[in-house]
Amino acid sequence: MSGTTAGAAAGSPQKISVLFVCLGNICRSTMAEGVFRSIVKDKSSPYYGHIDKVDSCGTGGYHVGDEPDSRTLSTLEDHGITNYVHSARRLRDSDFQNFDYIFAMDNGNLMDLERWRDRSKRASSSRARIMLFGEFSGTGRKEVVQDPYYVGQDAFEKAFEQCKRFSTNFLEHTFPNVAKTS
Repeated sequence: MSGTTAGAAAGSPQKISVLFVCLGNICRSTMAEGVFRSIVKDKSSPYYGHIDKVDSCGTGGYHVGDEPDSRTLSTLEDHGITNYVHSARRLRDSDFQNFDYIFAMDNGNLMDLERWRDRSKRASSSRARIMLFGEFSGTGRKEVVQDPYYVGQDAFEKAFEQCKRFSTNFLEHTFPNVAKTS
C-alpha cells in the first residue's frame, strides 16, 4: 500500500490508488480529483507513473450521473486544468478493496466512510487507508475542506488551494525520494 514499498521491479515504488470522497461528488471531491490528476498524470511531473487509479465519489447518491458543479469546473479551468471530465457516482463496497487511500473532505464524510466500511460484507478484505484529506495540510493540524456549494466562488477558490496543498503534501510524504512538485 505504501508508495515506498518495493514494486515488482527492484527499486521501483509500488503504484498506489487514491479515491476522494465528499457528500454529493460534484464540488469538493471532484475538485480534489481534478487537482490531483493534474499533478500525477502530467508526463513532466515527478509523480507521473507512481499513481495507478484516481477517482472521486460521494457518500450520497444525490447527483449520480451529473457533471461536476460549474463553479468547480470554472475554478479548475482558472488554474489551467481544462481537461477534467467526471460523472458523479456513489461510494461502492468495492472501493474499499480497489483503492489504497480514501480521502474524506470533512469529518462527517470520514464518519460515513468508516461506518460504510464497517457495515460492508467485504470489510475484512478492505485494503484502504481511510483518512481526512486535511491530515496533509502542512500546518500541523487537520483541516477540513468546507462544502462550497451554498457559499460562493471564494469558497471554491479556497477548496482549490487546500486540494493543491494537501495533494502536494501527500505526494511528498508518500514518495519522499521523488523530487518535489512546484
